[in-house]
Order: sequence, then C-alpha cells, then structure tokens
Amino acid sequence: MLSLVLPKGSLEKATTALFDAADLTVRRASDRDYRAQIDDPRIDRVRVLRPQEIPTYLEQGLFDLGITGRDWITETDSDVVSLGELKYSKATSNPVRVIIAVPEDAPWQQVSDLPEGVRISTEFPAMTRRFLDKHGVKAKVVPSYGATEAKVPDIVDAIVDLTETGSSLRKNGLRILDTLLTSYTELVANRESYENPEKRAAMEDIALLLQGAIRARGNVLLKLNIADSDLRAVLDIMPSMSSPTVTPLAGGEKHAVESVVAKRGVNTLIPALKAVGAHDILEIPISKIVD
Repeated sequence: MLSLVLPKGSLEKATTALFDAADLTVRRASDRDYRAQIDDPRIDRVRVLRPQEIPTYLEQGLFDLGITGRDWITETDSDVVSLGELKYSKATSNPVRVIIAVPEDAPWQQVSDLPEGVRISTEFPAMTRRFLDKHGVKAKVVPSYGATEAKVPDIVDAIVDLTETGSSLRKNGLRILDTLLTSYTELVANRESYENPEKRAAMEDIALLLQGAIRARGNVLLKLNIADSDLRAVLDIMPSMSSPTVTPLAGGEKHAVESVVAKRGVNTLIPALKAVGAHDILEIPISKIVD
C-alpha cells in the first residue's frame, strides 16, 4: 500500500533501531543495499536514500511516506505533510541545530557584524542565503559537500552547519554566532497520498507505532506485592506516568502494585521500595507506550 523512504547516513542506525523497536524491522541484504523490506501489510516498498533528497522525492510523489529532518524540508522548500516530530537523532533525543559559526578569535559577535563579501561554507546554501538576506549580510556562499568545519579559516571565514552537542565545533576552535533552525527528525508524507483515506490510515498507524517506541525509551514497568499495612508507604515513593495500578491479591491483606517509571533512578527506587516492605519486585522492559 505505502512506499516508504528512510534516511541513509548519520541517521541510518538510529532510524533502523527505532523501526525495530516499533516492530517494523527493516531488512536489507547489506548496509550498502538501497532496497529494503518491512514485513508489514501496510508497507509494500522501502528505499534507503540520502535525507537531503527525501523531501523532494516525497513532494514529487515518488514515495508516499518518509523520514527526514526539518532542516532538509526547509532547505528544499518542499511541500509535504508532517505527521509529527520523531524526537530522536544520531547521538541523543535532542534536536539538531543549523547554526552559523565563526573562529573563536573572530571579531564578529552577531550576524549583522559580518563584513560584505564574507565567505561562508555550507551544505544548506538556500537556507543560508535566506537567513543572510534577512540580516542584510552580503556574503559569498560556498556549497559544501562534507567536512565543512575543516574549511575554516583557510578556505572560508565562517560556516553554516548542523550541530547536536556542539562538541565538534569546540574541538575545531569554532563558536556559534546564531541559530538558523532547530530541527527534529520528522515523519512526512506526499500531500496527495495523505489525502487518500486508506493510505492516511496506514500512515497514522505507523506514526502511532513509532511514537510509542520513542515514548517507551528510558522507561520500565515495575511490579511488586505489598501488605495492606505498608501500601501507603509504597504509594508515597512510587513514581508513575499518571498513577500506579493497585490490585487486591487473592487471600486478602495484600495488594499488587505496578507503575511505569523512568529507568534512570530505578537503582535507588528498588531498594527504597524493599525497605518499606515491598517484595516480589519485578523490573520489566517496555517496547512501546501508546496513549
């Protein structure tokens, strides 16, 4: 039913891991194969291509559904429908930023300080030109095809590039002057395909599974048994997404308690629960959380 295009490159591993967690495992003969398969009746064709190209292919109707970054949607000015942000990236769950950076010892403190004719290297020439025009800066924008940070200061004066943590910029002696765009990865669709009720329903199912897998990350299910006399002490320290589930046990005077909690902190929570009387404590991994 749906043709799907996934990003190759820096987001590739994180994307395939997400699809695997969503029970939409992507299978390929090798990492170099651009054709893939997903064993799901809603998906009949899968390709793995450069994220820079994906918004244009979706707009043109070559695919129904795809994953790419807001950065490339903005750069290509593509008319696509977003089914929502997928808050993951290659290193963290934080967004990436498209930034303009200059050498640490450069005299410029803001974008308007950049002199006429300043040389700026970037993989986002269209976005960069629009940004500079907005700030009244006349620059020479030099398209980059990789290793953008390495071109300062020998080849260019500044760069417009992606950063997730900023560590690579600091390592290369660069500082951020401004942010052009904050970008999450998004699930996006061809507009005509989205207007098809059957295809839209399939797209929304896939979005639900992916969002559920993302939401489950960093959470576990804790289950325990507790005597009625100690139940209040457990509830006082047991975190939850809404409120813990409490169920009477057969035999009376005991309850079972379960709650979704953050994985971070379980190492101190379990001993604390044990100390107030909890027993038969189970920590269970979660693959998806769906509202």
